[in-house]
Amino acid sequence: MAADKSGYIVAAAFIGPGTVTTASIAGADFGFHLVWALLFSVVATMVLQDMAARLGLGTGRGLSDALLTLTQSRPLRFIAAALIISAIGIGNAAYESGNLTGAAIGLNAIVDIGTPSWAITLGVLAALLLVTGKYKLIESVLVGLVALMALVFIVTLIFASPDWSAMGKQLVSPRLDSDTITMVLALIGTTIVPYNLFLHASLVANQHKATEDSDILQACRRQSVTAIGAGGLITLVIVATAMTAFYGKPEALDAGNMGTQLAPVLGEYAQWFFAAGLFAAGLTSAITAPLAAAYAVCGALGKNTDMKGGLFRLVWLTVIICGVVIASIGVKPLLAILFAQATNGLLLPIIAVFLLVVMNKGALPAAYRNSTMSNLIGAAIVLFVVCLGLYKLAKLFV
Repeated sequence: MAADKSGYIVAAAFIGPGTVTTASIAGADFGFHLVWALLFSVVATMVLQDMAARLGLGTGRGLSDALLTLTQSRPLRFIAAALIISAIGIGNAAYESGNLTGAAIGLNAIVDIGTPSWAITLGVLAALLLVTGKYKLIESVLVGLVALMALVFIVTLIFASPDWSAMGKQLVSPRLDSDTITMVLALIGTTIVPYNLFLHASLVANQHKATEDSDILQACRRQSVTAIGAGGLITLVIVATAMTAFYGKPEALDAGNMGTQLAPVLGEYAQWFFAAGLFAAGLTSAITAPLAAAYAVCGALGKNTDMKGGLFRLVWLTVIICGVVIASIGVKPLLAILFAQATNGLLLPIIAVFLLVVMNKGALPAAYRNSTMSNLIGAAIVLFVVCLGLYKLAKLFV
């Protein structure tokens, strides 16, 4: 995988159907009052992904490998491996069903052969791309399609004559209460994705092995910030277009009318274009989710992360098959997705803490270790996410 695309692959991975839906609902229901959560998420993602990329460059190993080196205790290593496998491996299998379903819904809006048929077709396509190794070109095309969708949202937003004053006022009057906490956590959860930490570290490590080339380090860091920033901009624009189309208006946003956000520019073709964007976002994530699972699980088991390895292929194939089965039988994967969200919500602070520890270890070259500022920002991110989770938990019992 080309090193200059690793950050963009990570950005494309978190812009899936879940992000499109979450951002649309946030804009439609709360306008710009929750943009602060999105901005926090983007900055936090930049910080954590930068650590993951430096880890891969400095050690030539993925995040799973690095985490398991923190202790020589077999029980603790077993617990860590089990947590990684359950949260990333099983969790990504649940998310895969959502990715395939989102892409299938998009395609079915254009050619109606049924979402189960499209889910199976897309699963086969994702598997063929991964097994041949030629998925890189396809993924680049998909990233381009998502970028094109962002461009159309921007043009739509301008032509829709949004109330910029209202956006500004809502932006500086953030909300965090019992009515918004769930959406705040959803915005954070759809942007700061734990499996992307494993994916980014492994992609960079496999491309460069261990290197102390400062030019490569700086280029990787710049590209990561740029790519993740672009992903955040796409999400922000979706929030803005949904706010313009639905906020404060009698028509409520639902799965059937999400595409009307684009109606001011595209008219009767709005739903089709939105469907194409949903397909692009879904298929991109449908490729990266099993890939990340394979890197994480193989690393947790101490196995080779070569993409041509038998276990590596078995893991991503299992994730795809699980996603196809759940998506094609028409069962809403709510319980599976809830499990994935719960385990990933539990995993994020834990992984972030361990990542902070790893990034200060002497085994990492000095140029790649965390600075004091990086440690403080990383610790603040972890503390904030934990506090939000505890706040949500407390509200359940009040």
